[in-house]
Amino acid sequence: MNALSYYGTSPFDLIDRIFSDDRTMEEGYRMPAIDVLEKKDSYVIEAELPGLNEKDIKLEIKERVLSLSTEKMSKKDGQDDNGTWIRRERSDLRFSRTFTLPEDTDVDKIEAKFRDGLLSIELPRKPESAPKVLTVKVA
Repeated sequence: MNALSYYGTSPFDLIDRIFSDDRTMEEGYRMPAIDVLEKKDSYVIEAELPGLNEKDIKLEIKERVLSLSTEKMSKKDGQDDNGTWIRRERSDLRFSRTFTLPEDTDVDKIEAKFRDGLLSIELPRKPESAPKVLTVKVA
């Protein structure tokens, strides 16, 4: 059995079925994209969080574990100040991610910035843990 015979008679039936499937609105499908970059003096975690603002984001550090979480709830009654929703594909957003911080992270100097839907967390390295370059002289 091929995909068309299972989902309908045309590719558009398949597309319509995908977008009408409520499972795509579950929490697991809305996990943000996260990148982690290692630099010479720091680590950087970037998370795409479109549609959120600073008040929606919660960052915590406990025992070298960084927790990033958010919760944005929509109105459930189908009403909005401007009218009644006919279709709602943007549902509640709730997620939590944790990151175990490397031993060389200077936890007291961590900084986070949020701009245009991108959260950037700078995790500076402790100065003594930065790689040292030694020059060996040959006599």
